[in-house]
Amino acid sequence: MLKGLTITPPILGRISIGKVVERNGKRLPEKDDQFTITSQIQSRDGWLAHPYDEGLRKAQGGKIRSIPIRLMFNEPDLNFRAEYTLFDRHSGRPLCVGNGETCRRRTEEGVVAFPCPSPEGCALAKGGACKPYGRLNVIVSEDDPLGSFIFRTTGFNSIRTLVARLHYFKAISSNRLSCLPLELRLRGKSTLQSYGTPIYYVDISVRSDLSIEQTLAEARRIDAERQESGFDQGALDNAARLGLGNGAFEDGEEDGSAVIEEFFPVEGCNEGGEGNRTLPVPEMTTRPGNQPSLVSKLEAKAQGLRNEACSGSQG
Repeated sequence: MLKGLTITPPILGRISIGKVVERNGKRLPEKDDQFTITSQIQSRDGWLAHPYDEGLRKAQGGKIRSIPIRLMFNEPDLNFRAEYTLFDRHSGRPLCVGNGETCRRRTEEGVVAFPCPSPEGCALAKGGACKPYGRLNVIVSEDDPLGSFIFRTTGFNSIRTLVARLHYFKAISSNRLSCLPLELRLRGKSTLQSYGTPIYYVDISVRSDLSIEQTLAEARRIDAERQESGFDQGALDNAARLGLGNGAFEDGEEDGSAVIEEFFPVEGCNEGGEGNRTLPVPEMTTRPGNQPSLVSKLEAKAQGLRNEACSGSQG
């Protein structure tokens, strides 16, 4: 295994609740009230629809509001990884990834661990540059039990709900999370921040044609069949854990550029009421000998990148 390369679950396609549209010469994210299932191939007009998308759309009257799924792993944190992430908006590379306690940050000396105060308390995160970022891998096709579709989100509602559901389903199924027939479901809600406009988030539930008792019985049946055939779910979970822990950052530039376009647009400079003006570069703190500290240099560099992006968005 190549050291430093994060080995992620194989991906067959993408699931989203929004799309990127071109408006006034800029490519901007646009929220939607339905799922879209795409392949991994992108044209000038956007991501190409996966064949599954057409079938589910016809079955549900034109809009996909639910997707039958299974999960690959029994461990919730292997199916869904959520972290605070600061991306370089030019290259798409993650610069800093943390969990609210500690973080891994790219520096001139390599990847260094620092305390992570969460975006609200971090100077690097000013201007909405750092967001919660989650990735959920699900099985859509029974034909490929080791191939997944990925759903990415920066929404607190989806992240909070998915984490809770996965842990609850693991508990009530006696650690048979990967055997449960489940459903990815779109839900809507209004908040004070949305001014009464519905916002949509993703949930996981039992399938609409099954009760919870039927779902658990099916999981026991599948688990028994797998054990009889020699399917080693524990070894699969362990292999995934080793692969995900093999690198410091899960996303590379190839995936990061798509993430930047969808979740971290240049117009993000408007977040926090800052408008399109640039933000002041933090004053550098110094070490003995009047040399700027490493953290201060990183803060200044990150703010310079944000200012450059904001300046470009005005013109």
